[in-house]
Amino acid sequence: MPDQKDSELFSLCKFAFIKCPELSQTVIGKLAATITQYGGEVQIAPRGKSRLPLDGLTHIIATSVDFEEYTEATARMIPVVRPKWISASLTKGRQAQIRPFTPDPRMIFSDVLLSCADIPPTDKEAIIGATMAMGGMDSDNVTKLTTHICALSMDHPKCQLAQSKKLKCKIVLPHWFDDCFKLGKRISEEPYCLPDPEIMRLNPEDSVRVPSSQHLEGATSARPDYMPSPPPDAGGRPILTAFEGKSIMLSSDLSIRDRLREIIKGLIENGGGRMTDDVEDCDWFICHYRDGPQYIRASQAENKWVGNLSWLYHIITHNQWTDPLNRLLHYPIPRDGIPGLKGKRITVSNYGGEARIYLENLIVATGAEFTKTMKADNTHLITARETGEKCEAAKDWQLKVVNHLWIEECYAKCEMLAEGGKKYTCFPDRTNLGEVIGKTPFDKSKLEALYYPKAQEDILLPTRRKRKMADIADENSYQDGPAEGVVIGRQSHKGIDIMKDTDAEYAEKTTDVFGVPAPAKGRTTSGQFATPAKGRYVRTGKENETPSTVSSSSRSAKDKALNRLSVLAPDIQLYEKEKKRGLKDNHGLWGGKRAADHIDREHLNRRSISSPVAANEEKDAKADKRPAKKARPSLPEVNMRVVLTGFQRWVNDKHREDADRKKLRDLGIAVVPDGQTCDYLVAPHLVRTVKFLRNLSKGATIVSSSWIEQCLDQKELLDPQDFVLKDKENEDKFGIKLSTSVLRARKNAGKLLWNTPIYCTSNIKNGPDGYRFIAEANGALFMMYGARSGTTIKPTRPEEDEGGPDPVYLLSNTSPEEKRLWKKFEDMARNGNMEPRIVAADWLLDVVMNQEVMFDDKYLVTNFFT
Repeated sequence: MPDQKDSELFSLCKFAFIKCPELSQTVIGKLAATITQYGGEVQIAPRGKSRLPLDGLTHIIATSVDFEEYTEATARMIPVVRPKWISASLTKGRQAQIRPFTPDPRMIFSDVLLSCADIPPTDKEAIIGATMAMGGMDSDNVTKLTTHICALSMDHPKCQLAQSKKLKCKIVLPHWFDDCFKLGKRISEEPYCLPDPEIMRLNPEDSVRVPSSQHLEGATSARPDYMPSPPPDAGGRPILTAFEGKSIMLSSDLSIRDRLREIIKGLIENGGGRMTDDVEDCDWFICHYRDGPQYIRASQAENKWVGNLSWLYHIITHNQWTDPLNRLLHYPIPRDGIPGLKGKRITVSNYGGEARIYLENLIVATGAEFTKTMKADNTHLITARETGEKCEAAKDWQLKVVNHLWIEECYAKCEMLAEGGKKYTCFPDRTNLGEVIGKTPFDKSKLEALYYPKAQEDILLPTRRKRKMADIADENSYQDGPAEGVVIGRQSHKGIDIMKDTDAEYAEKTTDVFGVPAPAKGRTTSGQFATPAKGRYVRTGKENETPSTVSSSSRSAKDKALNRLSVLAPDIQLYEKEKKRGLKDNHGLWGGKRAADHIDREHLNRRSISSPVAANEEKDAKADKRPAKKARPSLPEVNMRVVLTGFQRWVNDKHREDADRKKLRDLGIAVVPDGQTCDYLVAPHLVRTVKFLRNLSKGATIVSSSWIEQCLDQKELLDPQDFVLKDKENEDKFGIKLSTSVLRARKNAGKLLWNTPIYCTSNIKNGPDGYRFIAEANGALFMMYGARSGTTIKPTRPEEDEGGPDPVYLLSNTSPEEKRLWKKFEDMARNGNMEPRIVAADWLLDVVMNQEVMFDDKYLVTNFFT
């Protein structure tokens, strides 16, 4: 029981919860009980009310800012915090700070507790200051709550302490913070994690896994092709509570059939809403284009939301309201595109899956032209990485190469932005930027100014109040979010690039920037730290940007000369390019190679008249000139991505494998590593390997290995549908029908075991890693379980849990060491009101092979191994 002081921790506080999938009713009930126990009050949203009453509230608990009352709550200065704020307050014995727990997406480091190790003081202050400005916290000491240690090596005592204590914090290079600051987005720390960071170990050109884009689900197109289906295990479409008390108007520009309109009307009315044809009477206005008097009136009115059909379908699918301005393709599109982008020809590279579809539709919505292949008449290349054939060709053809943030912010700000911003040309070496796609919201002020402006004297009182509310919310919210592109205070100095700089350049730059020289090779001491240098690999190519310098009185002349050179650099580059240009028809403007050759010939003629010897030398030089190289033919576009498993043709024959891979690439077939997005899984027969089950879970078409072999033998691309794998013998053996499993996998979309807790012992046959990959590919929560494992399932009484006990699985065998774990696991599960099931690993393999959740007592270890 809390003492008298702690029991008043939340006194005078009134809380409200925003329900969402991450914050279920069960979790809300537990948190509400804790708040009440410590003196707080919880406001229960009244049924039938369309909006949450904010009067008297002091805190709103939510996992995102995607709820209707957020703008008004911010205007009233009611803090919105994540559920972790409650537990942090209980731990501290006082109410914790609000800023580190805000769900505001601009605060990209809101859950980061940072401790710096061997970072030079100037950079340390810049990193800490920027991290705190974006929602993070700083700590001098390393504790259990520390999430990140910023270090240059593992030699520092803080890193050694974290390693010895096996703390869960991540030890990252400062380059991670630098790349996050440049992008204004938080990318994965994995390539930057010590002691063996990928950015040091691998080449930038090496392949990187294409990440999934779950935040793009239902937001890849402004005009969806079909009505989404309910989840396969839902047993029919559930009642849509998101429409309760709402009136919805469908605009005539949607161009939908009467049958579909009736289906939508039925779903809305069954969910407690209603349809209307009066824009003054509606709460939500659904249209396709940003024009017309109804669109303008709905946009200006108070408490009305304007979205497109894709937004409405997203609400139907997830049964939860979202702000249509938070996803670019959930808002009506401009009829004439974005000014400046019409006529641009844009192509895409290194994005896959839904991210590529999203970019294609976004480019078309801006008014530009999307092209699948890249030609010299393209104007822009949008790429997730600065590697690949398209990137190399784009540099040769002088195309603009940018990441997706450029096209997203052009669309969000309703204008064509300059492509040269650091944010748009930042490509972290071991990161695919597809992991941060779709997180750019609209600029509301630009939308209002361009599409629904109104004179101040003509604005009605409700509309004026709505505008004032938005202005106050902007004033009260964080103005220095990275999405706005503010300068975060990092000092300007020479750009250090560990992948490009030679040892001499790196030593010079570190001396200028950090005030200490780089340590000599092969000699490190505990008191001398430096960014670990990459082996002998040095990426070729010139720097595209002249490094800035920190001016001083002693170096002012050099700085002026360098600045002058940077101004002249474009002209010098253009001159060199023109000088090399040749004309095939001998006609054209005077200049370039033609002029240079003419002048050289005049000099040579004068020399030949005065000196016959010089003329003979010139003839010999021409005779020795090498023939011009033929232009390397470009490879065809990749049409199919395949993963191979059990392929016997290349066993112990590396040279044949390399040659065959090139032949397949010439046919438009790319063999990709396991884990990347693929169209086809190639296997000799039905097997239960990790590769087979992972790619089956993605819904890949499974074809026979003979397809690849015949394509190679016949040197032509054959239709893979003629080689769909048929293996009746193994289907009977495993009790499945492969075609049915593939169809189920496509419906499951990787969520067969969504949020199902699966534990595994360390001594499981064949090791736990393979089972981890298979379980996580199907959305399960996979965790290791051992003798020292603590209680990872929160104790729960049956009366506190709305539903019955959910199953929790432990993959185990019958060795004496593992038998001793069974009792402890069963007690932990039952204390959490869950049903323990200790099963053989074959249960997981059979479930994934069938793509259907099932259970039989035969899988229990006590029955399976007898």
